[in-house]
Amino acid sequence: MTDSPLDARVAAIRRFNRFYTQQIGVLQEGLLHSDFSLAEARVLYELAHGGAETTATEIGRALGLDAGYLSRMLRSFEERALVQRRSSSADGRRSNLALTRKGRSAFARLDASAREEIAALLAGHSAADQRALVSAMHSIERVLGDAAPAPRHVQLRAPRPGDMGWVIERHGQLYADEYGWTENFEALVAQIVAQFMQAHDSQRERCWIACVDDERVGSIFLVRHTDEVARLRLLLVEPSARGLGVGRNLVDTCLQFARDAGYAKVTLWTNAVLDAARAIYVARGFQLVREETHTHFGSEQRGQDWELEL
Repeated sequence: MTDSPLDARVAAIRRFNRFYTQQIGVLQEGLLHSDFSLAEARVLYELAHGGAETTATEIGRALGLDAGYLSRMLRSFEERALVQRRSSSADGRRSNLALTRKGRSAFARLDASAREEIAALLAGHSAADQRALVSAMHSIERVLGDAAPAPRHVQLRAPRPGDMGWVIERHGQLYADEYGWTENFEALVAQIVAQFMQAHDSQRERCWIACVDDERVGSIFLVRHTDEVARLRLLLVEPSARGLGVGRNLVDTCLQFARDAGYAKVTLWTNAVLDAARAIYVARGFQLVREETHTHFGSEQRGQDWELEL
């Protein structure tokens, strides 16, 4: 009798848990070679980052700790002069918790040790592997988390070695997965990228890579068509970053560069099926000037030419 797919997934997650807890040292008697357990360190973290009105109830709810267990832990902290209680200014029946100077010092040492250990864990791996690791952790948070994710900062930067290959690969894979487009589309993207890499005027042509937490999540190109007209090309936003304003940020940055570079018009070619991208273009004043049906990428599509007077 073979295991079910669910049994295999459960085993894989348990195997990962065993591996990761060993990697980050939580099986040691004292976390990060300190006198604190993992649970105690987490409570200190909540106290260090909580507001002036932090209560035991709030900490217990945030960490999912048993009230009796948390009460004993806080009493131990008070006996060690790490935590003090004050009556709430809003409700005298309620006690607020705060770290003492000794408690803040203890947490600062823990926090510094944690940073050093994680930095050492990453040090032996390439930047690409580090990005892949962080991306995988974001995926775990997204799938298992039941709370709203923390705000993620979108950053646009110039391309670095390896980025252009990523642009080609992600266009090919993403459009195949979402729209069933063939390798002809990936070939077109490769041609556009190769032309840009081989000869572009950095004063009037530019590429931007969008990143979130140093993970590549999008791209856009602006290339010269004539002295007066520029073309916007290869707008891409990863599914994991949709809803963060990445596409709008890329297009706005591209258009501002076009204005600064002295272009009078920006044109682009897209397909009617790409609703999200088209909505961004329409919102910025692009006008549809031409439409025709084609089968360049396998299935029948409606190609569209759009223009924006700057």
